[in-house]
Amino acid sequence: QVQLVESGGGLVQAGGSLRLSCAASGLTFSNYRMGWFRQAPGKDREFVAAISRSGGIKYYADSVKGRFTISRDNAKSTVFLQMNSLKPADTAVYYCAANNDYSVRYYSQSVYLYWGQGTQVTVSS
Repeated sequence: QVQLVESGGGLVQAGGSLRLSCAASGLTFSNYRMGWFRQAPGKDREFVAAISRSGGIKYYADSVKGRFTISRDNAKSTVFLQMNSLKPADTAVYYCAANNDYSVRYYSQSVYLYWGQGTQVTVSS
């Protein structure tokens, strides 16, 4: 059974930092592209970042580029999202997801097979 478990969320002041982790089990982690998505209250879930199987290629939404960094440790089956210079607009539930095809649509929720339960990030002004 595949499980993705996020951790590291919490309450932080604007300008602060958080590091999210997503531990995967039940799959061959290095075979999966990994993504982070987020959903703010009353809004649709949106793409945040994605990373290739080897970690050599990374993609970011424009809204987080330069502030967030995605990385992975295949030996530990874990993907990370380092979030710096946080803004109140970053407040959302953050989800990690796993995708094992080669679609170029890394930003699309529909290509991801497995999802975590989410972790809440709240940024106060």
